[in-house]
Amino acid sequence: MISYPFDSFGKPLAQVLRDTPQPTGAEVVLRVGSCGLCHSDIHLHEGFFDLGQGNKLDLSRGIAPPRVMGHEIAGTVVAVGPDAAGVVVGDRRVVFPWIGCTTCGPCLDGHEELCVAARAVGINRDGGFADHVLVPHPRYLFDYGVLAQEQACTYACSGLTAWAALKKCAPLRPGDTLLIIGAGGVGLSGVRMAASALGVQPVVAEIDHGKWDLAREAGAAHCLDPTDASATKAFMKASGGAAAAIDFVGAAATFSFGLQALRKGGKLVCVGLFGGVTPVMTATLPLRAVTITGSYVGSLAEMAEVMALARQGGLPALPVNTRPLADVNDALQALRSGQVRGRTVLKP
Repeated sequence: MISYPFDSFGKPLAQVLRDTPQPTGAEVVLRVGSCGLCHSDIHLHEGFFDLGQGNKLDLSRGIAPPRVMGHEIAGTVVAVGPDAAGVVVGDRRVVFPWIGCTTCGPCLDGHEELCVAARAVGINRDGGFADHVLVPHPRYLFDYGVLAQEQACTYACSGLTAWAALKKCAPLRPGDTLLIIGAGGVGLSGVRMAASALGVQPVVAEIDHGKWDLAREAGAAHCLDPTDASATKAFMKASGGAAAAIDFVGAAATFSFGLQALRKGGKLVCVGLFGGVTPVMTATLPLRAVTITGSYVGSLAEMAEVMALARQGGLPALPVNTRPLADVNDALQALRSGQVRGRTVLKP
């Protein structure tokens, strides 16, 4: 099989020929047809998350190069282990990559994505920057029906992450304002799912005016530049502040903007991992009765929900540009430099 691992953090990914995995037990092998490129792949490749003020979260222990990244995977089943029930060769499936140990507290509570000993595909075990991938059990595979494969793969992270974040904003009443910060791949997923999840059209805050058309096509009611003081003032006057805001960027400036844009009793859901530090005046939290919560990808049950919604065909398509897997280094650099509109999907 062809794979593109990195041998050390920050170094280019190089093509390596490996033995195609042979499944045992309940394992399943997929031929990868499409693999989405996620902004977190940049952090994983670098080996750290930027925590701001010179602090970094070291990822080297959990990743252990050589590692094949890629966690938004859709493909075709080509081999199954003797104990793999409910799946046969030829099935077209999306991989739920956020696999846990299955025995710790979060796993037993149905949240393998929060496992303390994660086995996530493309992070802690080899993923989809290859033409084959090994999945440990059929329960992590989801039928994507008639969806285009390039769209289907994005639900494993971009779609799932957005869906889980939107659910944390519920319930919203008629007239409540949802503010979505960032119109990248995950942010656009949130925009296009907002009506299904919460029954609202969100306002989108995005500094890149070139992405406003994508946000409107996805279902945004309005777009604004968060660095434009007059636009922000007009938003607050018209809405009275957001009932809920989701920060899909995760930079210091976007966190601060989202917190300030809330009405009393509002909720800020933090999703993005761009990094940085911003001061918070703690006395304002009880005075305004606001809630700040983090949201990390989503659960296996939420993956089932979002795939059922996607198969119904009622969601606007996520803007996708496809590239050959051999272009993975150029694709990573394009994402790193902010040149990607929507989602890049790699094709072996």
